[in-house]
Amino acid sequence: MASRFFPYVIILLFFSASIDAQIDKNSDLFLELKKQDSVFFERGFNNCDMTYLEKTVDSNLKFYHDKGGFQDKKLFLERTRENICSDPLKKPIRKVVPGSLNLFPMYSDGKLYGAIQSGEHQFYIREPNKEDVLGGRAKFTTVWIKENGNWIMSDVLSYDHGEPNHNVMTDPVEQLLKDNHIPTLGLGVIENGKLTQVKVYGTLDGKTTAPYNSLFNVASLTKPVTALTVLRLVSQGKWNLDEPLDRYWIDPDIAEDPRHKKLTTRIILSHQTGFPNWRWQKPDRRLSFGFDPGSKYQYSGEGYEYLRKAIERKFHKSLEELAQELIFQPLGMNDTSYIWNEKKDAERIVTGYDRIGKPYDIVKNSRPNAADDLTTSVEDYSRFLIALMNNGLLSKEVFEEMKTGQVKTKKDKYFGLGFEIYDLGSGRIALSHGGMDKGVNTLMVMLPETKQGLVIFTNGDDGYKIYEPLIDQYLGEAGKKLVRIETE
Repeated sequence: MASRFFPYVIILLFFSASIDAQIDKNSDLFLELKKQDSVFFERGFNNCDMTYLEKTVDSNLKFYHDKGGFQDKKLFLERTRENICSDPLKKPIRKVVPGSLNLFPMYSDGKLYGAIQSGEHQFYIREPNKEDVLGGRAKFTTVWIKENGNWIMSDVLSYDHGEPNHNVMTDPVEQLLKDNHIPTLGLGVIENGKLTQVKVYGTLDGKTTAPYNSLFNVASLTKPVTALTVLRLVSQGKWNLDEPLDRYWIDPDIAEDPRHKKLTTRIILSHQTGFPNWRWQKPDRRLSFGFDPGSKYQYSGEGYEYLRKAIERKFHKSLEELAQELIFQPLGMNDTSYIWNEKKDAERIVTGYDRIGKPYDIVKNSRPNAADDLTTSVEDYSRFLIALMNNGLLSKEVFEEMKTGQVKTKKDKYFGLGFEIYDLGSGRIALSHGGMDKGVNTLMVMLPETKQGLVIFTNGDDGYKIYEPLIDQYLGEAGKKLVRIETE
């Protein structure tokens, strides 16, 4: 089948300059294929997932290389296995040259059946505990064919290979990690409501290269997932935002304090309970109210745990079971869980480190914590944010409630239902949440109007130091405004 598509490559290579057929770089198709290129090379090439490569290239693949000759699928996979993936200690890494991608859609009888993607990429040799060695730079043209809803690589041209050390391309993100001594970064970039980049830098444990689907403990980025699980129940008419929770749960520590009757889901999701962050941080290690619920803001993990116990009693299911039914399974978040699974998680979990490089113990929860310790991947969490931005999870009314500031926390900043809300002016907002534990600093940002988003997972105590430059790089002026609100 692939052979009949190849003439289109030649035609467009000759005439694309004159007909200007490439599509807008903000279009859905461009962003979809930008992600496909990113995932194919990050997961298949850089991390040597041969099973993924085999299912993503056409059975009749035609690969033309101006230095290495022609390769069919069998030879392509053999050479990748032998030349690229045989020595993990000297691993070639591919990166696309920023801004070089172009895309030319292919139609038949007015129906899209494929696309031609062109660009430039740079190669490096990565060795443990050494600076990356610059390799060659080349141009590429890829034919993608859509079969049964999946993009398949049909034909490839790799040409104009330059000699090593001639065309230097630095990755500002890698330099950022080196300058701030951050071992591992998981980065997800969302543009126009679509995931366009998933990158994982560094290692799992100081030795093993972190794969594309590495698992991170995301600390308090757990809370938005819990919030959306509950808000899904509200959207379905099975739960009420303003119903007192004492109908389902009363913590023994506050049973004699009548203020427990004021606790509602709305108050908990917006951190107005009056509870401390954690009871064990108090001298008596008991839960108590610091002020009347609903009267002001105070961040509290205890509040989210209180809500967990209420919904678990109401529905006779664990938070894990509810989240699987309402969020994880519908969105295909197969790498996300509140509960540690040794068989599934142990080989892909990222170890956290302190400021002097000492590893922390990996958290292995045997029951859900509504506020902390969710285990997930960059792609899974990005899927969650995309579904939220595209409002694929909530009713229209609940979605608007979620984006509405429930309590002011500082100038131009509020807490809504599960998210911090930044007033960017002119009717624009940003939704955000962060997470911080030992060896964990994580952040997510969404811009609902432009449907941009950013997921940042780090595994060091100083991970927060790279937030501002990454937000600036990927979110532009809106990101700068958010940072100003946060730091003023």
